[in-house]
Amino acid sequence: VCRNIWIHMKDMCMEQLTEDKWKDIINRFKQTAKFPNCLGAVDGKHIRIIQPAQSGSAYYNCKNYFSIILLADIGSYGRHADSAISEESCLYKMLREKKLNIPPPSTISQNGPLLPNVFIGDEAFSLQENLMRPYGGKNLAEKKLIFNYRLSRARRYIECTFGILANKWRIFHRPLNVSVDFAVDIVKSSCVLHNYVKQRDGNKLEDTFEGLPHSIIHSTQQVRPGGPMLTTIREEFANYFVSEEGKLDWQWNMI
Repeated sequence: VCRNIWIHMKDMCMEQLTEDKWKDIINRFKQTAKFPNCLGAVDGKHIRIIQPAQSGSAYYNCKNYFSIILLADIGSYGRHADSAISEESCLYKMLREKKLNIPPPSTISQNGPLLPNVFIGDEAFSLQENLMRPYGGKNLAEKKLIFNYRLSRARRYIECTFGILANKWRIFHRPLNVSVDFAVDIVKSSCVLHNYVKQRDGNKLEDTFEGLPHSIIHSTQQVRPGGPMLTTIREEFANYFVSEEGKLDWQWNMI
């Protein structure tokens, strides 16, 4: 049943995004999250499973349980480092190969430089041309702290989505006592049904955070820094967030 749901509904509920649809997402993120040139937030979720037979520690994660990981693509070993998961995903490969129909760079401020459209992620992700992550380290300058706050503020939508998914399909509140292949089918079908229900009913706030399990991925390693061009792109976003044009009046109270 789960496999048939995926086969027959994925094209209807998880259609490929065109450049115009990306532009709509960018506009909505700027209006609601106040983060310009944003293609959306990315994150990962550990899906608990019972240890598969003869798997050793392959699916054993840093949180001391067995899991697969939902991260845009489905089915990674739970023990893999978070950055390795992202770089093995279909999303990352399509991003690297320029196959996502992402709109061309545009300015985020008057007379500013052209900047790429970007996904936003946490410390688990490596800095990419089209993927921004927070500044790392201690004793950060105020501008970097503001950037981290604005990125974190925009990322809350992905955590809300995971909360809705886990609470709508409460099978994810306990370990899946099935084979890994069946677990992958369950996760894929739940994503399709999640989109179907959202398209039909819209979001319900009471579904979002109540009972959300502690399953959002946190980084457990030092992620390699980006090159000079990538840090310059992030610096331009940071400059915008402390400018008169891009600031939020209350943001300095949040750092």
